[in-house]
Amino acid sequence: MGSQLITAVVVVLGVPAALIAYIWGSERLISLAPERWRPRLRPWLWIGPALAFLGFFLVYPTIRTIIRSLYGKSELKPKFVGLDNFRWFFTNSDARGALLNNVVWLLFLTLFTVGLGLLIAVLVDRVRYEAWAKSIIFLPLAISMVAAGVIWKFMYDYKPPGVAQTGTLNAAIGTVGLGPIGWLQSPAFRVSTFALIAIMVWMWTGFAMVIISAALKGIDPELLEAARVDGANEWQVFRKVTFPLLGPTLAVVSTTMIITSLKTFDIVYTLTNGNYDTDVIANLMVKQMFTFGDFGRASAVAVVLLLAIVPIMAFNIRQFRAQESVR
Repeated sequence: MGSQLITAVVVVLGVPAALIAYIWGSERLISLAPERWRPRLRPWLWIGPALAFLGFFLVYPTIRTIIRSLYGKSELKPKFVGLDNFRWFFTNSDARGALLNNVVWLLFLTLFTVGLGLLIAVLVDRVRYEAWAKSIIFLPLAISMVAAGVIWKFMYDYKPPGVAQTGTLNAAIGTVGLGPIGWLQSPAFRVSTFALIAIMVWMWTGFAMVIISAALKGIDPELLEAARVDGANEWQVFRKVTFPLLGPTLAVVSTTMIITSLKTFDIVYTLTNGNYDTDVIANLMVKQMFTFGDFGRASAVAVVLLLAIVPIMAFNIRQFRAQESVR
């Protein structure tokens, strides 16, 4: 208890004290520099700690992972194997299956999340209880991925036919004479994968709705009214005016969801751990490192995931800057 108290005191008092000392020391150092150099030095000294943390916790691990992907399984005595780990990834059936599942996640998670978010944003914009509706729909995003997985594990729970169903969905469809269905145990037609995607749609639709709703409220009402005066019905107003103006926002939300789908891990790990043909790239990486102890292959999987995400992130940043320039 005493050591924990000392640690708490150090964190509460030591961190602010170190920050103040750094700021004071930086300003003293800048004061020693010539006057014309001070405006150039001050920004770099102020963002210095952030750059150091970024380099240590992001840049260095990324470079180290890329280098490690070129070596073999052993971490103690790594042997250079070149591109063998990448060759394994693209020729191994389990790895290709995980990659295909990520493509399914990318397509359907993005489609349903953005589509439902757009639909709900347009609908709740027309009701008096808009704030309450948005709060309820956004609420699942406040739940952690693991907690959501536990909740839906009970929703998807499966018992053999003839046994009382304790899972909510199987109990519900049983009232109309259907089921039961092994939602998380059925690899046929990727039922288990779509069951996992449904959880993420439930969680992330609120995020898409909030972003799209904000963009929707930024549209000049006079444009919509002018279209109505010209004889356009509500569907035509939406299709010809509202939807094109929401284009940049929809692109940003879509790319965000694509990145989220590529990084999917928690839900899969919690509910199936990749069994029943539900494996994804991130879960495959964890298996290779912690189950099989193959650091080389795990690093190669991480590099493939990084290469898949970087272009999408670049596009997302470009779209964001384009929106900011318009504002």
